[in-house]
Amino acid sequence: MPERDGYIPGVPSWVDTTQPDPEAALPFYQGLFGWEFESVMPEGAGGQYFMGRIRGGDVAAVGSVPDGAPPMAMWNTYIWVADAEETAAKARAAGGGVAMEPFDVLDAGRMAVLTDPEGAVFCVWQANRHKGARIVNEHGSLNFNTLATRDPDGAKAFYGAVFGWQALALPAGLMWTLPGYGDHLEERSPGLREQMAGMGAPEGFIDVVAALTPIAADGPEMPAQWSVTFAVDDATATAAKALELGGQVVAGPSDAPWSRVVVIKDPQGATFVASQFVFENKDIEAS
Repeated sequence: MPERDGYIPGVPSWVDTTQPDPEAALPFYQGLFGWEFESVMPEGAGGQYFMGRIRGGDVAAVGSVPDGAPPMAMWNTYIWVADAEETAAKARAAGGGVAMEPFDVLDAGRMAVLTDPEGAVFCVWQANRHKGARIVNEHGSLNFNTLATRDPDGAKAFYGAVFGWQALALPAGLMWTLPGYGDHLEERSPGLREQMAGMGAPEGFIDVVAALTPIAADGPEMPAQWSVTFAVDDATATAAKALELGGQVVAGPSDAPWSRVVVIKDPQGATFVASQFVFENKDIEAS
């Protein structure tokens, strides 16, 4: 697909990781994904923010933990919105919370940090100069965002009210769809619908913007949370490289619908998923 230059409201559009020591995290992601970094914070700003790029296109960033937040490393999901204040108000009205009120990020845009009724944290992004991830769905770039929740029905009501998302049950699992998103993609990449149909993509998949994973009642203790998935050419090789660079392999590599995935923890503890597209796995059903 061509390089992105913005998104439509309701689509996850950016990811970054907050780290206790941002500079120390750079060699890991540079070695794993080939990102080239540039510090984009003005001198004396008090925090650090390193933009990660592939071929000059923004893909993700590494930044400081915000003042007052727990000193832990994590990956953050940003959802594109037309108006951060309006979206924060919708989140409150739907039973969620506002962890950080809308604020300007220099001239890049305006953001807020919100929580859903179960406490899963996500960010919303009202763009100005920064148009989100420019390169997606190729090795080392954003591929997917997934909500893990113990209350799928409550999540459907909340995210439907805030973003207009609908839930779609597919063999690969529950997905979030945004009506009209497929039309937007087809406009950007004419012939995409036909191409996806030829690959056996199920009806409605072109409108998918994220995934929804129920946490089993008898499953491991974990909070409701958003996770980030990066595309990779070889999940097994990526797992080996992560270990070599000082990270951990939490799970996998294992086969999943349309993919082979591995869960990785970076040296400071931020967890993410690396996913290799495997066409032969298209008929595997989600466990």
